[in-house]
Amino acid sequence: MKRFPRAEKTILFCLLVILGFGAAQAIVVALVMILRLFGISFSDVNENVLSSVVSVIVYALTLAIVIGLPWLVRNYQTTKEDIGLTRLLSWTDIGFAPAGFVIYLIGSAILSYVASSIFPSLDLNQAQETGFGNIAHYYEYFLAFLTLVVLAPVAEEVLFRGYLYGKLRKLLPVWLAVLITSALFGAAHGQWNVGLDVFVLSIVLCSLREVTGNIWAGILLHMIKNGLAFYLLFINPTFLHTIGG
Repeated sequence: MKRFPRAEKTILFCLLVILGFGAAQAIVVALVMILRLFGISFSDVNENVLSSVVSVIVYALTLAIVIGLPWLVRNYQTTKEDIGLTRLLSWTDIGFAPAGFVIYLIGSAILSYVASSIFPSLDLNQAQETGFGNIAHYYEYFLAFLTLVVLAPVAEEVLFRGYLYGKLRKLLPVWLAVLITSALFGAAHGQWNVGLDVFVLSIVLCSLREVTGNIWAGILLHMIKNGLAFYLLFINPTFLHTIGG
């Protein structure tokens, strides 16, 4: 620790985020198993409702483990400045979000083209796992929207562009902190095609934090991106096929 403080702290913060997310999911699975031992079954619960509730619990537990646990165990506090929430949303944030979205789309298209050229077998059209399917009722659409377009962007921005990037940028050159944060964010999505896409997204999101000093613009951009995906997946899934002829 004394010889390589920056390297060790970098690894520690990255592991904390990865293990925190994994531990949160493991805790939820363990709770479900315990409840089943007591005869409590979730077979009659709507799958989309259950998916929404589980998402809320997992994100909340992850943030509690990553940010709260170090404070409880070692009194290691994470400040608002670390996370990038030092002020309220501004018109500047609102203006930068759509501009960042355009840059992200261009960057994602370029990276996808390069990746498919180098790895022709890479399936860039693989369906993304969202945890929601067979939506038939309005309340299911509402829950899916709330989870994917509101909750996920806020939680993931606080965790990755807030906590992780906020810590790494104090230890490393900005470009390296951006790459590490973005690589982990891509890997966390578990699919090559999605990982490449959100890798570019994360680079833009980190850049927005550097430009604005906060993560609000990133949250808005993330919501725009997920909102478009929500529309294409659940509201008008034939849209891309229509414009493609």
